[in-house]
Amino acid sequence: MHHTIGKTVVLFLLVLTLAACGGPAATPAPAATEAPVATEAAAATEAAAATEAAAATEATAAPEAAAAPVSGPRTFVIVPASSKASYTVNEEFFADALAKLGIDMGKKVVTGSTQEIEGQLQLNLDDLGSALGENTFTVKINTLTTDQADRDNYVREKDPGFNEYPTATFTATSIEGAPATYSEGEEVNFKLTGDLTVRDITKPMTFDVKAKLAGDTLTGVATTQAKISDFGIEPPSFANTLTVADPFTIEVQFTAQEKK
Repeated sequence: MHHTIGKTVVLFLLVLTLAACGGPAATPAPAATEAPVATEAAAATEAAAATEAAAATEATAAPEAAAAPVSGPRTFVIVPASSKASYTVNEEFFADALAKLGIDMGKKVVTGSTQEIEGQLQLNLDDLGSALGENTFTVKINTLTTDQADRDNYVREKDPGFNEYPTATFTATSIEGAPATYSEGEEVNFKLTGDLTVRDITKPMTFDVKAKLAGDTLTGVATTQAKISDFGIEPPSFANTLTVADPFTIEVQFTAQEKK
């Protein structure tokens, strides 16, 4: 019996001990799983890499389109409403009496212009250096207008008498300095050489041309230097009143539409 009581006491003490320790040992709860930060970061990196790779593949497959070269023979007709021919010359006035006409004494740059211009350009865009067909400008020089009506009437009716010789014509014979190929929208510079006829006198002339083609429209500016005396015209000179310089500048601003 004492043996049984002893076992009971021992068992009771063991229960007390286990209770004091929080009860019977339980299987440890698994540690809380941390958010898979590393896994998500890796996934994001992989997604970004995949996006970049796809973009690179797309860029390789479809590169940005460059301006396509244009080619072949094409004819462009001058649009007068969008074009202008002009001359610029230096004058020098001396007489006080001219002040009554609203003309100041001293040196003056005079510009006369007109939109009475017609013609066409025929270009071979496979080889701009080769002249193709008819390349001609014709200007009605008896319609050139400056800031003084008296001056305009004088050159038309008296000297050089443009009403008697109303047109000036330039016919191109060669193109120099043009690029071998041409891409639409590109601005190019070249020299257009040919013959200029004024008052039935023809002289060789070279225009410096800056031009650009956009769609079916050709635009540009052509300039050259000449002398009044080259065309049998004595530069006007009135004693103690006015002198006109012999050199002058010709400029043609042109817009030409493709002939269909």
